[in-house]
Amino acid sequence: MSHFSEFEVIPAVDVQDGEVVQLVGGERGTGKRYGDPVAAAERWVEAGAETLHLVDLDGAFEGERVNAGAIESVVDAVGGDGADAVGGDGADAVGGDGADAVGGDGADAVGLQLGGGIRAAEGARALLDLGLDRVILGTAAVETPDIVAEIDETHPGSVVVSLDAKDGEVVVSGWTEGTGLDPAEAAARYEELGAGAILFTNVDVEGQLDGIDREAVASVVNAVEIPVIASGGVAAVDDVVALKEAGAAAVVVGTALYEGEFTLREAQDAADEI
Repeated sequence: MSHFSEFEVIPAVDVQDGEVVQLVGGERGTGKRYGDPVAAAERWVEAGAETLHLVDLDGAFEGERVNAGAIESVVDAVGGDGADAVGGDGADAVGGDGADAVGGDGADAVGLQLGGGIRAAEGARALLDLGLDRVILGTAAVETPDIVAEIDETHPGSVVVSLDAKDGEVVVSGWTEGTGLDPAEAAARYEELGAGAILFTNVDVEGQLDGIDREAVASVVNAVEIPVIASGGVAAVDDVVALKEAGAAAVVVGTALYEGEFTLREAQDAADEI
């Protein structure tokens, strides 16, 4: 599931301490809480979401998957029958001895992409083998670029490389460390390594409902042939439309949907009209 046949509006289910949280500017401790992740996921699926964007925020900061239990519950609820576990002990552990499937027979009902704390190829492959459609790699891809090619060998097109930018620079480790990398140049590099898509997040405007940085998104889109998923700053339906016009293949929306600035259907319909 590496390419988008049509532009998608993808709801975010970001999990911190077992609850849905939307951070402001990527800063830990700034987030507003929106309750149970399962309820949120079910709400978005019922509203017509074709894909859900799942993030273990604690995992992004800690470097290991912390909210595996909460994520597992979401997958059980919306991914189909038969999911036993996506968690387990330690960083990147998936399921353990009793894990059978993520999503089971109904895994195609809604697309699932997961990021946050995935640091090793083995853990990423295990998640994909269990039924997730995409794994999102940020810090791991920057620190060990070859991990993208390694996973792509066995699961072509399934790696989404997350490029989070502050002040025009790619940042990692929960948006706390600069890398000196230019987002567009980095995107082209990861395309060569086999990334199936790029997730570009403008952390400067994340969660603030202040609008998008269209030029920053367009620069990444123009640097690659693979799909670019945009994220950060969406405040209105017009922002969604602008991102599609800038060439994004999809947009991840969090705060604006949770705050009721517009509905998922309103955003998708507006995008479909252009």
